[in-house]
Amino acid sequence: MKHQPADSTLDRAIALLDRLVAFDTESSLSNLPLIDFVEDYLIGLGARCVRIPNAKGDKAALFVTFGPDIDGGVLLSGHTDVVPVVGQHWTSPPFVLRRDGDRLFGRGTCDMKGFDALCLAMAPEFLNARLTRPIHLLLSYDEETTCAGCLDAIARFGLDLPRPALAVIGEPTMMQVADAHKSISTYRTSVTGHEAHSSKPWLGVSAVHVACELVAALEKIGVELQSDRDPRGRFEPAFSTVHVGMIQGGTARNIMARHCEFFWEFRGLPHTPQDKALVRFEAASRALAAQRFAHFPNARIETFVEIQAPGLGAQEDSAATTLAMALSQANHTIAVPYATEAGQFQFAGLPAVICGPGSIDQAHQPDEYIDISQLAEGLNFLRRLADKLSA
Repeated sequence: MKHQPADSTLDRAIALLDRLVAFDTESSLSNLPLIDFVEDYLIGLGARCVRIPNAKGDKAALFVTFGPDIDGGVLLSGHTDVVPVVGQHWTSPPFVLRRDGDRLFGRGTCDMKGFDALCLAMAPEFLNARLTRPIHLLLSYDEETTCAGCLDAIARFGLDLPRPALAVIGEPTMMQVADAHKSISTYRTSVTGHEAHSSKPWLGVSAVHVACELVAALEKIGVELQSDRDPRGRFEPAFSTVHVGMIQGGTARNIMARHCEFFWEFRGLPHTPQDKALVRFEAASRALAAQRFAHFPNARIETFVEIQAPGLGAQEDSAATTLAMALSQANHTIAVPYATEAGQFQFAGLPAVICGPGSIDQAHQPDEYIDISQLAEGLNFLRRLADKLSA
C-alpha cells in the first residue's frame, strides 16, 4: 500500500484533534454535534457509516466500515465522551487545543480523542488500501460513566452490522499492549433511620451512625479481599479494592438523622466475581439491621447497583493480543488498573486488547495533554494494520 507522507497525515490528525476537542462532550452532555461532524467528514470521503442512537436520542455511537462489508477484520474502538472540568485549574481553556512544543493540551487529548483523531486521519489511507479484510471503527459514548455506550452496537454484531474478528481499544497505554484490566462495580447504599432529639438517642436510630458502621464494614471487607491476589503480580495493587467516595445525610447537628446515603465501588481482578464485595456487604447489612432496627420497623438499609463493567482477562493465544503485539512491535503485555470497554467486547465473545497513544497519568487531569510523538507512534500502528489486512 502506498502511504501518504507521515507528516501530512500527522498534521491532519492534529487538525482533527483540534476539532474534536472543541466539542464539549462531557458525559452529562450530548455528543451529537461531534457525531454529526465525524459522520459528515467520513461520508464525504466515501466511508460507510451507521449511527446507533441511545434510547433518549440525545447521544449516539457511530459504526464505520472501511474495506469489504463482511464479517471479520479488526474493530478500532474509541469513546467520544470526556470527564468534567469543573473545579479543575486549567492554564488555558480546556476545550481549545493548545500546542506547547511537542505537547497538545486540552480535555480529551489523551483520553481519548487523540486516538479517535488518528483513526479519522487514517480514513483516506484505509479507503485507498486494497483491504481484503475490513477495518471497522466504533465511536461510543458514556464510557466515562457506565462503559455501556458500546453495548447497543455490540448487540447488533452479526445481525445488521458486520461482526469483527477482534477489537483494539485505543485507551492510553503509551502504545503498549494491555491484555488485562480490572472490573468495576458501583453502588449507592441508602440508610433510613428514625428521627429523634439527639439528647435522647434511645428514642431513635441515626442513619448517619449506621452508615458510618457500614462504611467501616466495607473497610474490613477491603482488607479481607487483599488475600485474593493476582498470582502473576501484574496489577498495582495486586488485589481487588473497595472504596467509598461520597457520603451525605442528616438535617441538623441535634437531630438524629432520618436519612443518609453513600456511594462506593468495587474494582475486581478479572477472575474475581463482580458481586464478591456486594455479597459480603449485604450480609453485614442484614446483621447490622437486625441489631439496630429491632424497635424501628420503618428503618432499613438498601443498596442499589449503578454500574457493572466486566474486567478484561488475559487469554492465551488471543488473536487480538497476537495482532497488537506484532503491530506495536512489542515483546510483552501489560495489565492496567482502570476499567475500559474492552471487557464488554470480551464478554460478548470478541478477543480484545487495549493499545493507544498517551499516558493514563495525564487523563482526567487539569492541563491534560498528549505528546505528538505518541500520535506519530499511533499512526505507525494503524499503517501496519492496514498493510496487514491488505492484499
